Amino acid sequence: MSNKNASIKISPSILSADFAQLGNEIRAIESAGCDWVHVDVMDNHYVPNLTIGPDVCKWIRPHIKTVMDVHLMIEPADALLGAFAKAGADYISVHPEAHPHLDRTLQVIAGLGVKAGVALNPSTPINVIENVLDRLDLVIVMSVNPGFGGQSFLHSQIQKIRDLKTMFGGRDILIEVDGGIKPSTAPLVAEAGADVLVAGSAVFGKGAQSEDVYAANIKAIRDAANRVINGAMG
Repeated sequence: MSNKNASIKISPSILSADFAQLGNEIRAIESAGCDWVHVDVMDNHYVPNLTIGPDVCKWIRPHIKTVMDVHLMIEPADALLGAFAKAGADYISVHPEAHPHLDRTLQVIAGLGVKAGVALNPSTPINVIENVLDRLDLVIVMSVNPGFGGQSFLHSQIQKIRDLKTMFGGRDILIEVDGGIKPSTAPLVAEAGADVLVAGSAVFGKGAQSEDVYAANIKAIRDAANRVINGAMG
């Protein structure tokens, strides 16, 4: 199955960036050619880690000239949706397990003027979203269990991407894949139908590096994915 887009989008996760230099790191990855900036929000409750909140999103927003892609791994999130929207999120994605009234949550996100997304854990079946498809702009397929960066890619999620494409039935919903993305796995998810690839350690490595390093890492992921997409389209 070929991707509908001729070029994959790369959304580096700042979870792997140097938190003491987030502004510089964001400017560097955008200058290096990324398409989106992925912000992982974790609460040490829904997932076993604690990261950042709306205030940090507000502080980094002026540094983001592309797209702020906010992934909420928190439970509950409804009371904070307005704060993340006010902080400048372009996309807000939530997990169905953390939102018993998912349809309402997605309506709230859209009502705030933000694009709405749902993130599916590796064990989450796709049928949990079949009744809210018309409220979705984005579906994140977690190809690792959420909570930590640097995990290994779960190949079981490739078929989930294909199944989502079939379920969408031509709807304009992007598929983002998050977890274990690097040049060797990017072609697998791109061929299955992914539109956006989240990459943390594969872009940032270990600690702050130069813009040239980030550019090379982003290009390697993009080129590996696009070879498959363009080959399939040809």
